Amino acid sequence: MGTPEGFAYRDERGTVAITHHGRPAGTLRGAAAARFLAAVARGDDQQLLMARVTGNYKHGNERRAREHPRNRGR
Repeated sequence: MGTPEGFAYRDERGTVAITHHGRPAGTLRGAAAARFLAAVARGDDQQLLMARVTGNYKHGNERRAREHPRNRGR
């Protein structure tokens, strides 16, 4: 699996708006926004954080999809 890319965020007075390739991907408010901004301040990987909070992170079916007969030759 590749590393997440294309995410950006804006801090709008207590609300964090997250975009993916320029399109809205999620909004964090309250405690969730505070946790996200604290993790960014700590120096955590911003792209990975944004992928996780928007739900674009490991859906759980990666292994099953790889083992499907249609994908075995890849």
